[in-house]
Amino acid sequence: MTTYTNLPAILLLQDGTVYHGKAAGKIGTTTGEICFNTGMTGYQEIFTDPSYFGQIMVTTNAHIGNYGIANDENESSEIQISGLVCKNYNITYSRKIGDKSIQNFFEDQNLVGISDIDTRSLVRHIRDKGAMNAIISSEILDVEELKKRLDEVPSMEGLELSSQVSTKEPYFYGDENSEHRIAVLDLGVKRNILRNFDNRDAYLKVFPAKTTFEEMEKWKPAGYFISNGPGDPAAMPYALDSVKSIIAADKPMFGICLGHQLLALANDIGTQKMFNGHRGTNHPVKNIITGQCEITSQNHGFGVIAEDVEKSDKVEITHRNLNDNSIEGLRVKGKNAFSVQYHPEASPGPHDSIYLFDDFINAVKAVK
Repeated sequence: MTTYTNLPAILLLQDGTVYHGKAAGKIGTTTGEICFNTGMTGYQEIFTDPSYFGQIMVTTNAHIGNYGIANDENESSEIQISGLVCKNYNITYSRKIGDKSIQNFFEDQNLVGISDIDTRSLVRHIRDKGAMNAIISSEILDVEELKKRLDEVPSMEGLELSSQVSTKEPYFYGDENSEHRIAVLDLGVKRNILRNFDNRDAYLKVFPAKTTFEEMEKWKPAGYFISNGPGDPAAMPYALDSVKSIIAADKPMFGICLGHQLLALANDIGTQKMFNGHRGTNHPVKNIITGQCEITSQNHGFGVIAEDVEKSDKVEITHRNLNDNSIEGLRVKGKNAFSVQYHPEASPGPHDSIYLFDDFINAVKAVK
């Protein structure tokens, strides 16, 4: 394998904008939808979050790799992003508990990246022009050839991706003697979500994305969790059918991110691709029920259509984004189902919203 040698690299955006930088990670070519994350820390969790599957990540923090990679901080079994764009790519790291450098991590998992880019300029460009596809290459430096390859990349809108990152076989997580049985529909679940349930005396059975409600119900769970994940929620009729069935049966249900969007679709509320998604660890959200504000971690490129929610008599709004007033939380009227758009389990934080796991477990207890 050819490794990092300070070779030149190119980033080409779908609108024809070109950035020149240096190779990072594996020498090669990669494509995906470009997006940016405003978090100041947690790059490893970002790289391994299945919700980022198919996306090229731009990190706005200037230094990436400076605290290395710790094996127990992965959110899934492998890197999920398609590529990395950063300013300063730090191979040397200082953290004593680090297991390897970011370069070794990328080489092991065949990730292509580009560094020494003016990420401030790039983020401003994406912010103004909207989400678009991009290509990174450290092996092809002919821009015209890269344009041809980029033209073949499909839009994220309409893509069904969750079945590609979901577990292929059911598996168990936690202590089988725990008080609560929770079925997890894995659309791209993060490990820290499972840890949070385990910490609340829950025993989990994690099911593949296309598992039906009837199949999950055979395990006799006390509640259902619908996970985060990548892709267009409107392109997932299999998951939508499962969510509708759970709600119809009035089983306790909690959805995060993609699970939130599916809960909306199950109640005749539309979703749409956002001009720019919400991605970072500093998004302010107001809990409408308590009046409190939470600083949240977010990662989504699709959202619930606010006008549909406001006209609906099936759901009530529980949370609003204080930056753009978008819908961040819903509860189904007369049912035991609720959801949030953000990631309350965020590791390494913030942890303002961790109470939502307690709310769900309390709902499970109330039914039992």
